[in-house]
Amino acid sequence: MSKDTIANIITSIRNGDMNRKGMVRIPSTNITENIVKILLREGFIENVRKHQESNKHFWVLTLRHRRNRKGPYKTILNLKRISRPGLRIYCNYQRIPRILGGMGIVILSTSRGIMTDREARLQGIGGEILCYIW
Repeated sequence: MSKDTIANIITSIRNGDMNRKGMVRIPSTNITENIVKILLREGFIENVRKHQESNKHFWVLTLRHRRNRKGPYKTILNLKRISRPGLRIYCNYQRIPRILGGMGIVILSTSRGIMTDREARLQGIGGEILCYIW
């Protein structure tokens, strides 16, 4: 595992979605907790619960899938990491990108915590762009 926890959770969720897993287990940190709450609130995942094994805490995410039996399986979740430890990407609230014309979300790390692009625009604050989800 690398030291980039955000990339680790994004990769775990993406791999679980592509392999049609019903549940994904990711380690629990403060950043992970905030991102998971945003994903749950925006409807990208169905359910979240906290699990503990031998003094280690994990988040167990229940993924949402499209159930189209006639056609091929399509993933419902697309995630892309933008800012990374080697290259941080910052923007002010006026330059926050819109994903698919507002259908997707941008997760930002601001001075007031981790929030979506809509919340940051309403509050008039910018920050570091963590990832895109559509």
